[in-house]
Amino acid sequence: MADDDHGVSAGAIIVAFLGGATLGAVAALLLAPQPGSETREQLRGYARRTEEQMRDFAEKAGETFDKTVVKSRDFVKSKKSVLGEAFETGREAMRRERKRFTSETSE
Repeated sequence: MADDDHGVSAGAIIVAFLGGATLGAVAALLLAPQPGSETREQLRGYARRTEEQMRDFAEKAGETFDKTVVKSRDFVKSKKSVLGEAFETGREAMRRERKRFTSETSE
């Protein structure tokens, strides 16, 4: 996940939002004029939904992490290949120049 200008990740923002929404719902229920049994049942419902949302979020975050790892590996592999080719080209050029230099000095 990418960081914004303040170093706060999108995941942290989502968790903060869900936490704030849950706390707001709990406060509203506790202050509402209804029987305690109804309030407890509503709180259980909010807790279940929040748990489901957090599991979905964690699953999506895991998938995103896995995709990022695969892309990073591919990127490193491609750059490693390019660097290997450049190194080999340089090595071959050095061999040619060494051969040319030794042939010039022996003449």
